[in-house]
Amino acid sequence: MKNLFIFSAMMLTATAALAKDIKTVMLTTNPEMHCENCEKKIKGSLRFEKGIKNIITNLNSKTVTIEYDADKTTVDNIIKGFKKIKYEAKEVKSYPQKVDAQTGTIPVSNKK
Repeated sequence: MKNLFIFSAMMLTATAALAKDIKTVMLTTNPEMHCENCEKKIKGSLRFEKGIKNIITNLNSKTVTIEYDADKTTVDNIIKGFKKIKYEAKEVKSYPQKVDAQTGTIPVSNKK
């Protein structure tokens, strides 16, 4: 029983140590993303950037929401990834960082 407790404690410690620092950033692009081809180009190219976990494009708001592993990349590196495909990206700072990862939208209760 004691060995089981020690094993469980070790597993819990290992799990906590391996937890990733996943963050979300919302960006706008120049030129503006205006069609499905723009979406495909952005998603197809950025998915290969180190640390990118999820890319959500929104044609209505012309934004790109990216979930990334902060241990592997930074917002600056993500912006550099846009430059490789001839886009200039800017972080949207007027919204809180909490973005719905599935839809790429900011929940209504969090909008300013």
